Amino acid sequence: MRTRETDVEPFVNLAELTEIELLILKRMREFTIGEHRSVFHGHGFDLVGLRDWHPGDRLNQVDWAQSSLTNFSPMVVRDFQQPSTAAVIAVADGSLSTRCGIDGVPIAAAIARSIGTIGMSAVFFQDMFGLITFGPDFEQLAAVRPRIGKNQVIHCLEAYQFETGLQPLKRADSLSMTLAGFMRKTSLVPVISDFLFDNPGEILNELAELNSAHDVFVVLIDSAFAFELPPVSAGWIEAFDVETGRARVMSRGSMRALARRTREWQDQVAKLAKDRDLDVLRIGVNELETAIALSEFIAERRLRKV
Repeated sequence: MRTRETDVEPFVNLAELTEIELLILKRMREFTIGEHRSVFHGHGFDLVGLRDWHPGDRLNQVDWAQSSLTNFSPMVVRDFQQPSTAAVIAVADGSLSTRCGIDGVPIAAAIARSIGTIGMSAVFFQDMFGLITFGPDFEQLAAVRPRIGKNQVIHCLEAYQFETGLQPLKRADSLSMTLAGFMRKTSLVPVISDFLFDNPGEILNELAELNSAHDVFVVLIDSAFAFELPPVSAGWIEAFDVETGRARVMSRGSMRALARRTREWQDQVAKLAKDRDLDVLRIGVNELETAIALSEFIAERRLRKV
């Protein structure tokens, strides 16, 4: 998996993605032996149109005749779609606060690992996989169109990590309509976030509305670890909000209570989601536990749809 010129290490590198793939192959086969059937139907692929080349596209998709008309800048590819019983669209929190953490482990690392695990689960089931990212309060929506294959998962991870290859999402009258407008077919929609924003109830209402037509569930990232700060001797500490740019002076006692208050907030979010008939899977930063829990959850949920 490439990095940008700044040589920033990705949250999930290619070696780690391969480990996730091997774990999923082992765990999924336990679920699917004797139960799983091919998810492809019909013959070949359906041509749905032409578009500009994106990272992750195969060379055999390039329409060389059309590309020559644009002097190969950009290259033009043929966009195919193979009928499938499902599509998986991960909706991931890309706000600046997720880039914060402690001991070199940001909240975004857990989100990226969730994207990788869900994506490789989709590869196992030969389902299309796509990505929608959002900023604070579900603003600044951008997306990667769903396609099939491991290269697509790599592309989505790079899009999340480096904010490249994302297309702005056209806004509709509501969040649920905006998300639904991106999905061409009934989709499995994991919403991955720590939900540490001001209006989780309103967002969950919109997700519940989307759940009436799609299979929506919440992957709640347990981010309390990021607030387990080391003891400080100062009586007052100035805290800086990376998203709003505002600073606030807090007492030492308030700083110590941040982790507890985060857990209480996320407990409330989980309750609000369940009250709206949205399933909640709570994920921490342990890599193995995250991969196992997510892969088994996806397997059980996916097989109910087959």
